[in-house]
Amino acid sequence: FEHHPADIKPILEKCILSSKAREAARKARELVTKRKGVLEGSGLPGKLADCAERDPVKSELFIVEGDSAGGSAKQGRNRNYQAILPLKGKILNVLKARDDQILQNEEIKTLVMALGVGLGKESIDIDKLRYHKIIIMTDADVDGSHIRTLLLTFFYKKMRAIVDHEHLFIAQPPLYLIRHGKEHHYVFTDQEKEKLIKKINSDKVVVQRYKGLGEMNPEQLWETTMDPEKRIMLKVSPLDDDSVMLEQVDKTFNVLMGDEVEPRRKFIEENARLVVNLDL
Repeated sequence: FEHHPADIKPILEKCILSSKAREAARKARELVTKRKGVLEGSGLPGKLADCAERDPVKSELFIVEGDSAGGSAKQGRNRNYQAILPLKGKILNVLKARDDQILQNEEIKTLVMALGVGLGKESIDIDKLRYHKIIIMTDADVDGSHIRTLLLTFFYKKMRAIVDHEHLFIAQPPLYLIRHGKEHHYVFTDQEKEKLIKKINSDKVVVQRYKGLGEMNPEQLWETTMDPEKRIMLKVSPLDDDSVMLEQVDKTFNVLMGDEVEPRRKFIEENARLVVNLDL
């Protein structure tokens, strides 16, 4: 130590990081041993409104942003098989944090406890998953897109088995409500909106743009986004061991969500011209 302090310091730092990572893994394993009663009785920031169904195959979990959307979702859902987990704010970017830091994030801890499978490649027990449909439901704005991206990063990097077993989905709420007389229509793209307005061909068309899920009442949220008979969802699918594609996906996550700024700046410069609807 006395003769080679410069050589010893990085070794000690690596040892400390390794120790913290092991402690984080241990805490993750402890989290999943806590049962449903602990979840319901705790004052955790993201409170789980669970469903009555106990068969994971028949159960769904909607991850929503904020109390406003969470309130509408809780009122509009089918309580028999749909659970709601509101998140307050944005979760941690797991590509910029150590495992011990990740587990200090209250929203992530709540999510890990709700799902019941553990955290990390070696700790996950997919057979203990409490819901076989995990649905990310965020607002159709910049903040909603950011929260969705952070959640996708979390699942892909820390709960990959959920993606590989095809349990992860993205809700597709409508962008517009179009009223004409006693009729109303929900549309999901600008192209659909223009086509429908042209078809109606009237100057008495009322167009409402949904900026957030909280703008819908519970009945509208059920009808458009939660009803299995009518809703549209995107499935986050695995890549079937396509090594080239897997490498590309990993690279994209690391570029867009990682620590290094230069690769991200380069990506934005190369792809900025492809952006059609920029929401500032």
